[in-house]
Amino acid sequence: MCGIVGYIGNKDVDSVILVGLEKLEYRGYDSAGFASIIDGELLIKKKKGRIRELAALLNGIPISSNIGIGHTRWATHGKPTDENAHPHTDCKKLFAVVHNGIIENFRELRKKLEKSHKFISTTDTEIIVHLLEENYEGKFLESVLKTIKSLEGSFALAIINRNHPEMLIGVRKGSPLIVGIGKDENLLASDIPAIISHTRRIIPMEDGEIAVLTQNKVEIYDFDGKRKRRRSVYIEWEEDMIEKRGYPHFMLKEIHEQPRVIEDNLIRVIEEGKVRIPSEEVKNLLINSKYIIIQAAGTSFHAGLYGKYLFEKYMKTFTECELSSEFRYKELITDAKALCIGISQSGETADTLAGIRKAKELGIPILSLVNVRGSTIDRESDVTIYINAGPEIGVASTKAYTAQLFNLLVMAIDVGREKGTLKEEEEKEIIKELKQIPDKMRYILGREDEISQIAKKYYNVRNTMFLGRGLLYPTALEGALKLKEISYIHATGYAAGEMKHGPIALIDENFPVIAIAPKNELYEKMMSNIEEVKAREAPVIGIGTEGDQDLRKICDDFIPIPHIHYLLQPLIAIVPLQLLAYHIALLRGCDVDKPRNLAKSVTVE
Repeated sequence: MCGIVGYIGNKDVDSVILVGLEKLEYRGYDSAGFASIIDGELLIKKKKGRIRELAALLNGIPISSNIGIGHTRWATHGKPTDENAHPHTDCKKLFAVVHNGIIENFRELRKKLEKSHKFISTTDTEIIVHLLEENYEGKFLESVLKTIKSLEGSFALAIINRNHPEMLIGVRKGSPLIVGIGKDENLLASDIPAIISHTRRIIPMEDGEIAVLTQNKVEIYDFDGKRKRRRSVYIEWEEDMIEKRGYPHFMLKEIHEQPRVIEDNLIRVIEEGKVRIPSEEVKNLLINSKYIIIQAAGTSFHAGLYGKYLFEKYMKTFTECELSSEFRYKELITDAKALCIGISQSGETADTLAGIRKAKELGIPILSLVNVRGSTIDRESDVTIYINAGPEIGVASTKAYTAQLFNLLVMAIDVGREKGTLKEEEEKEIIKELKQIPDKMRYILGREDEISQIAKKYYNVRNTMFLGRGLLYPTALEGALKLKEISYIHATGYAAGEMKHGPIALIDENFPVIAIAPKNELYEKMMSNIEEVKAREAPVIGIGTEGDQDLRKICDDFIPIPHIHYLLQPLIAIVPLQLLAYHIALLRGCDVDKPRNLAKSVTVE
């Protein structure tokens, strides 16, 4: 989950690396570091803390070099310290290495290397530089090839060698790494935002590949040293899409981008008054599947729960939704008509990728929903649906979540129509109201000031509970996740009917409950659950249909959402919960875009 940047070209390397690291800070921000080659010697500067600490450390140091590597860390092995920050170097200071991933056999390797090498850190990464030193006989690439044969686990590496200032090497096994191809410059990075200001031509590295970069050339090799031919792809993102555009935080910008994201997706799927999956291959795969397994993590898992409900209701296909971290270890019992669906914003989520590979080994076809074209999950899937949310920089996912819900809904409607399991009248009603989603989202966003005032009443609480039923149970889970992620308030989401099977024991006057209760077929049941909460004197924030005086009366605070078809309520009901979490986090003084201990792309198991 760390961020890697590497550069070789005709620019001042320190500015390229620092700006690139700032664009990747969502991948980790425990420490940061920089390495370059100046007059035949390695310059390494690294510091515990954010990128600004590294920038302050470099301030005033003259750096006349056109090659360098940088790193922003999310700690796995070894706590955040200056010594554990990357880059790491060997005893002779020949090599500097930055690493994303985990070296699983590092203890065994370190025990052997400690007999002849001095270790400075407690990281798994440091064994790599000492192995490089052991294997170096004057040829940079050969030493890398020898070293990686000893490593077990997942790793993306960027490596420089003081004796070879004309060469930058990247290595990928398991963890993401891309090559950026520019004019008189080439780059390595963990993700697109770090390089988009330099080039939009990239080569997404495959597992088991080594990239050798010089200023004017990129060569790709496999782990046996054999040359490979790879074509570059063009990235359509605009550079200003990864800027805040006047918003104080990326998260708030991305919350407000949701209406536009849905509008863009509507344009892609509306055809002759019907919604259609933009791939006949995907549609046929869904139609012919008897059993669907959705597997995902975090926010994507909550979207998957929504998908399970839709697929069973409108496609009449038995569907399971599993946490990827559990799915990959379960005994899978299925048949030839199964389909595995992986959902991941980044397309690099390690557990989801492992689940996909497990299913593929059993001959199960793979359909994935991803936001990043060319990502590992995209490349390893049989077919892919792109959610088209645009770059999402805030660690807490917002617009990607609603884009995932939208695309799962399109799949269920289109296939339900083709199978004859969705009535034409209901389809027309759903499509009519689906077109209204962007404006109804804007209505809620227009009430942000009211939501921020409610936040002032609750930002000092220590515990909260989110309740929802049916399709809005995943919304309760997602609302709780948003609050705990960015405000550090303990929040738990429950299916409201389960409250009296244990969680109600927690309820008292200091334990606010957020009840998601718009008008639908389960409304009366939700009202009963709210009464149970109020009987225990807990304050209640109600999320309900505009004009619902009964709900407004029973709740301490009320956030109205527009009336909409039950099926579509999750797409708009989450918006006030995102805003509530955001404003509570602001009032608590939390770093909204970079919450502690988290990173955007979870690329380690």
